[in-house]
Amino acid sequence: MIARTRGLPGNFRAPRSLRKQLLAVSLLILSGLLILIGVLQYVLMRNFIYSNRAEAMETQIRSVPYDFFNLPGEVNGTGNRHPGDRRPLLLDAHTTIAIYSPDGSFRDLQEETLSASPAPRMSSAEYIRLLKLTPDKSTGDYRLITAGDGREHLAVFMKLGRPGAARMLLQMSVETGPLKDVILRQLLIYGALSVAALLAGLLLYLPALRKTLIPLSNMGKSAQIIDAGNLNVRFPVEQGQLEIDQLSQSFNGMLERLEISFQNEREAKEQMRRFAADASHELRTPLTSIYGFLEVLLRGAADNREQLYSALNSMHGEARRINKLVEDLLLLARMDGAPQLRVKHVLLDELIEEMRPQLLVLAGERNVLFDLSGGIRCLVDPDQIKQVLLNLFHNAVQHTDAEHGSIHISLHVHGEAAELTVKDNGSGISAEHLPHVFDRFYRSDSSRTRKYGGSGLGLSITQAIAEAHQGEITVSSPPGEGACFKVSLPVCRIS
Repeated sequence: MIARTRGLPGNFRAPRSLRKQLLAVSLLILSGLLILIGVLQYVLMRNFIYSNRAEAMETQIRSVPYDFFNLPGEVNGTGNRHPGDRRPLLLDAHTTIAIYSPDGSFRDLQEETLSASPAPRMSSAEYIRLLKLTPDKSTGDYRLITAGDGREHLAVFMKLGRPGAARMLLQMSVETGPLKDVILRQLLIYGALSVAALLAGLLLYLPALRKTLIPLSNMGKSAQIIDAGNLNVRFPVEQGQLEIDQLSQSFNGMLERLEISFQNEREAKEQMRRFAADASHELRTPLTSIYGFLEVLLRGAADNREQLYSALNSMHGEARRINKLVEDLLLLARMDGAPQLRVKHVLLDELIEEMRPQLLVLAGERNVLFDLSGGIRCLVDPDQIKQVLLNLFHNAVQHTDAEHGSIHISLHVHGEAAELTVKDNGSGISAEHLPHVFDRFYRSDSSRTRKYGGSGLGLSITQAIAEAHQGEITVSSPPGEGACFKVSLPVCRIS
C-alpha cells in the first residue's frame, strides 16, 4: 500500500520514485521559501513606501504658508486675507487636508486643496489624544484611517498654532489605493520571476538529480544479481559520493562475511559427508571381517580347536581396531568442542626423555637421533603432548625402512615458540598430497600407504591437540628427503 504524503490532501499519493520524491520535496521547499520571501517583501515594502510617503507629506505641510490655514471671519479688517482671497493649494487629487480645533470643530479644506474626496474623520476622543501625543517635529509616523466610503487613507498629523495660543491639529491624508497598486505591481513582478526561477530550476535540477542518483542505481543493479550462488559480486565503490561509497563498502563487507560463512558451511557439510562415508568404510571393514569369521565358526570350524583359536584371535584384532577407531573419533569430537586439558608447567626435554625407551622399542632396527635443548618450559597437558610425539613417531616408523630407516627428533626454541620436529628419511609425501595429510581418514596410497592398518586419524588428532594448546603443526617433504613434521607450542620461559 502506498503511503500518503503527510500534510497533503487525502487523495494525493506520493511518487514511488526516489528521484521524483526528491524533486517534489525540493520544489515544495523552494516554493515555500519564495512565498515566505514574498510575504516579507510585501510587509517591508509596504512599511517602507508608507513611511516615505508620510515623511514627504510632513515636508509638504511645512512648506505651506501659515496664513493659508487661517479660519474665515477670524481676522477681518486686520490686514489678513479672507478665505476667498487665498489661492488654491495644488496637491495630488487623492490628498486631503483638514483641521481639528480643541472645541470639537472639524474643518475639511477640500475646496482649498481641490481634493477629489472629502477628508476622513475620526472620533473627537482620537483627535484629543493625538493633540497630546503629536510632537512639534517631523517623525514620519502615520496612521491608517478608514473613510466613510470605506476607502483606506494614510494620515499624518501636526500641531498648528502660535505658542501660547490654543493649538489645533492639522491632518493630511492620502488614499492608499495608488500606493497599494505600486506594491501589487512589484509583487506581480516578483511572482513572475519566482515562477520563472522554479521552471528554470526544474529544468536544471532534473539532469543533476538523475546524475546524482546514478551510483544508487548502480547499487540497485548489483543487488538484483546477487544471490547465494554468486556472493562474490561486489557493489561498485569510489563513485564520487562519500555516503554512497561508505554504504557500498559496508555492503561489500557484509557480502564478504556472508560468502565466507556460506563457504565454511559448504565445506563443513562436505567434510561431514566425507567423514561419515570414511567412518562407515572404516567400521564396515572390521565388522565384515568379524561377520565372516562368525559364519565360518557356525559352519563347523568351532569344532576344530586350531581354527577356533585362529578365528577368535582375528576377531579380537578387529574388535581392538574398532575400539581404537571409536576412541579416536570420541577424542576428535572432544577436541572439536571444548577440549578439557589438564595443563601444567612441563620441561619438554624431560618429557621426551621419559618416552625415549618406548620410542626406541617402536623404532626396532631404525636409527633414532635426539637433539634436545634443555630448560624449555611450556604450559601443556603432558599426556596429550606425549600422544602428539607418539603419533608423529609412529607415522615415521610406518614409512621408513625397517633396517635402513632413520628418524630425527629435535627440540629447540625459535622466538616465542618451542619447535618439536620429527623427521624421517622415508619415501616422503608428494606435493599434491601435502595439503590433505591432516584431513580425517585421508590416505595417500601412492606415497604414504599404511602398513599396519591405521585409521587415518592420527595426524588429525595431532593437529587438534596442537591447536588446543594454541600451537600449530606443519609438514614439509622435499623430494627424496623424507617427511618433516614440526609442532610449535608457546613457551612460558626458558630455564
